[in-house]
Parts: sequence; structure tokens; C-alpha cells
Amino acid sequence: MSEQITIGIDVSKDRLDVHVRPTSQACTVARDGAGLAGLCDRLTVLAPALVALEATGGYETVVAAALAGAGLPVVVVDPGQVRSFARALGKRARTDPIDAAVIAHFAEATAPEVRPLPDEATRLLADLVARRRRIIEMATAERQRLKRMTITRVRRSIERLIRALEKELADLDHDIDDAVRGSPARREAEDLLSSVPGVGPVVSRSLLAELPELGHLDRKKIAALAGVAPFTRQSGTWKGRSFIGGGRSAVPTVLFMAAMVASRHNPLLKAFYQRLLQAGKPKMLALLAVARRLLVILNAILRDKRPWQTT
Repeated sequence: MSEQITIGIDVSKDRLDVHVRPTSQACTVARDGAGLAGLCDRLTVLAPALVALEATGGYETVVAAALAGAGLPVVVVDPGQVRSFARALGKRARTDPIDAAVIAHFAEATAPEVRPLPDEATRLLADLVARRRRIIEMATAERQRLKRMTITRVRRSIERLIRALEKELADLDHDIDDAVRGSPARREAEDLLSSVPGVGPVVSRSLLAELPELGHLDRKKIAALAGVAPFTRQSGTWKGRSFIGGGRSAVPTVLFMAAMVASRHNPLLKAFYQRLLQAGKPKMLALLAVARRLLVILNAILRDKRPWQTT
């Protein structure tokens, strides 16, 4: 029985470094139309079980779409997890060919699940939501500078920049509204999510953008993907505290924000939160539990296409 082929691809601005396991074949191709077409042909002949590439600030999007369009089993992996895997292997040197080999090894060892890639409209929404998050971060930083600044000319400069950022934020909100409400399916999904007390437009649209698998996975898988699944540290007879980790970096923040609102205004989750506090749980852990419960509820609502019901 032949061994399964696993391929790792390191994506950079102008080129793709490719590594094949277990044969250790390697090649480099240009990250352009001709390079991608040739790579798809070569990889199709190999019939790999998995083709893995890192998320690299958007450079991977076209590559993943081209490979998936050729019928190859593509998965985009978390760079942080790959770096941790490399450290565990003792690989400290970093070059593009080495990175491709590590990605292939990581994919072979962890066998991440292949899921359909987001469509173009979902990617656009994700980019808009991510940009909105960056604008808010910049505006917050400028407001903090304004509080500390005493020089009049500099204060005026900061105030002008804040006004410009606020205008850009308003324009982005309009674009996000068009992206969501312009699609019947996405509009229905937003209405379903927003039917839950504690879930407003920012939360619902962020989840639609950052977690398009919502409603399509079971509760354990969606919690792990969202980064709110608890993991327990244990060695021998010693058992440590549970913690959360992994997942998509923006999603836990969005869920935590929604959990804070839901713990005050959602009757079901408010009662759940109070029970946890009365049982002696710290507030932060109780809120994380609320976030997980909320995610399970939202997942079921989209799965069943039934809005929130109070009874």
C-alpha cells in the first residue's frame, strides 16, 4: 500500500515554495497565473491526500482558490501553530523551502480537516470587517494620544486624523451593510443571529465574516474552530486548569463582547451566568462559559434556520 502524499506550500509575494512528503520532492514556482496553472497540473498527477498552506496576510487566497478549483484537497493552516510545531521539532532556521517542509510535516502529523473555501462574497465581507477592526484600533490609539497631548498644533493634527478615521469607519459600515443585506442568504443569516438577545449587527456580521462554518459543524468542532473550546493541561496524575486557545484570533473577542451583553440582557444566558457566579466561578471564566453557550445557540439557530425563542 502506497503512502499518502502530503504537500506543504510556503506562500510569499512573488513565489511559492513547495515540498512533498514523504518523497521530499521540492520545487519553486512563480506566484502568477502561469505558475499556479503549472503547479495545479503537477499536484493533480501526485493525487495528494492534503495540500496545506499558511495564512499569510492575503497572499494565500488566490493560491488556495486556484488549487481548490483544480479539485485538490486544500487547507489553510494557522501560522502560529506551524511555528510552534517547528520549535517542537527543533527547527530554528527559517527559509522558504524549510518553511514549506515544516508545513507539509505539520499537515501530515495533524491531518487538519478539509473544508470548502469561503466564496468571494464571504472573503470580501471578511476583509471589510477586518479593515473596520483596524480602523477602530487606530482611532482608539489616536484618542489616547489626544488625552496626553498638550501642544495645540499636534492636538489639532490628531483631531483631524480622528475625524478622517470616523468618516472611513462610517463608509466601511455602509459597505458592510451592502455586503450583508445585498445577499438574501446572508441577510437571512444575520436576521437569525440578531434574533438572539445580546447579538447586535457588529457581532452577527463579524461571525458571518470570520466564521462562515457557523451552522455547518457540530458544537465541539465549531467551539474549537472559534477558539473557545476548553483544553485541559494534564501530565500523569497532575491535572492543571483548563484553558482556551487556537481558533481564529478575532472570533473569541467578538464572542466575549457578545457574552458580556448577553449576561445582562439575555434571560437564559443571564440566569446561566448567575448560576456560575453563585457556584464560585470567577467572572472571567463564567463569561467564557457564556460565550461558549452562546456560540452553541447561534450554531443551532443557523443550522435549524429557526430564530431565538424565549420559551
